[in-house]
Amino acid sequence: MTPAPRRTHHAAPPREDVLAAVMATVAERGLDGLTMAGLGREVGMSSGHLLYYFRTKDELLLQTLEWSERRLGAERSGLLARPGTARGRLEAYIDLYLPAGHRDPHWTLWLEVWGRSQNADDDARARQAAIEGVWHRDLVALLAEGISRGEFRPVDADRFAARLRALLDGFSIHVTVGIPGTGREQVLAQAAEFLDETLTPGSSKSGATSVTTAY
Repeated sequence: MTPAPRRTHHAAPPREDVLAAVMATVAERGLDGLTMAGLGREVGMSSGHLLYYFRTKDELLLQTLEWSERRLGAERSGLLARPGTARGRLEAYIDLYLPAGHRDPHWTLWLEVWGRSQNADDDARARQAAIEGVWHRDLVALLAEGISRGEFRPVDADRFAARLRALLDGFSIHVTVGIPGTGREQVLAQAAEFLDETLTPGSSKSGATSVTTAY
């Protein structure tokens, strides 16, 4: 009797490979081109197998964003630790923060996760807040250093960081969706002008964001 052929077990690819494939798909075809079936074909898994590991597409997108943020976080830590002026490192922080251009995959993914967060559970919202939190804390620390060294005028670092990130978020959305007149280079110039006006000691518009102790 001829023995029955042995079944070959196909191990699932490492989770990081799946997340990298998601980001590559978003970069190449946008979010409309990302389907569980298509992703499964890309990584050699069935859509059901993907759902076994990630449960929902929302969870897959959030894990991909967290993976991308960890990579950015390592880069951010390196640039903040390098020698040089606080202003120079602040400009490098902003350069890293902003999207690379129209349809930047990281920012495209961020916008999608933000949109879905209205109906997200508490765990997902806490994980999104954690991503925001590390960017904010690093910026506050950098601002505090610049203030202590006399490079920046004295401001409330936490409040200023919140305002600066809100400005960068707004510009980043414009760059990502491709609104005319808000290309990356134009936004970098606008951000530099904002820093000159609000952080440079003795600047003419420095009173616009002075420390506020009461409302």
